[in-house]
Amino acid sequence: MDMTTLVAFLAVDLLLVFTPGADWAYAISAGLRDRSIVPAVAGLVAGHAAYALAAVAGLAVIVASSPAALTTLTVAGAGYLLWLGWGVLRQPAVPAAAEGSGASRTQVMVKGAGISGLNPKALLLYFALFPQFMDPAGGWPVAAQTGLLSTVHLAACTVVYLAVGVLARTVLGTRPSAARAVTRVSGAMMIAIGAFLVVDSLAG
Repeated sequence: MDMTTLVAFLAVDLLLVFTPGADWAYAISAGLRDRSIVPAVAGLVAGHAAYALAAVAGLAVIVASSPAALTTLTVAGAGYLLWLGWGVLRQPAVPAAAEGSGASRTQVMVKGAGISGLNPKALLLYFALFPQFMDPAGGWPVAAQTGLLSTVHLAACTVVYLAVGVLARTVLGTRPSAARAVTRVSGAMMIAIGAFLVVDSLAG
């Protein structure tokens, strides 16, 4: 895999990672609620890593070739987004809760892994975007190419989500009304994205 292809993938990948969504909402919530955002980010990245392992194993090709399987996974992820979005709207994160959400580090990580692991954006990233930057006839095995692209993506996710959590704490930490508004917008976005994906998947 040449450097030009890798740089092109990184540019496209960063555009997707920088797009606010469920992962961003969870990172923002962790920045406002928890003493440390590391467990939340570790969980989010772990969810993406699970897809990376599946892609390296070749399951991405299998699922992408099965419309029913892809639709099922997308609808499941969309349903999870709807549930999470409703929870965020009911209980928006505010700086007053920053002393701790009451959840253990393990619980925070597991929830983060669930959010990114069922996030349709992550699903489509691995099953639709990765193949565009891979060359089966190239010098590298497909598994090695997938592993390299996955490593780049996981690194990008780690840096961006940590930055989002830190900025949320720094910028919104002394602005309760702004923090509440941002988290409600995030919740509304999750519901809107989830509803769109359910309708689009079932209509297709």
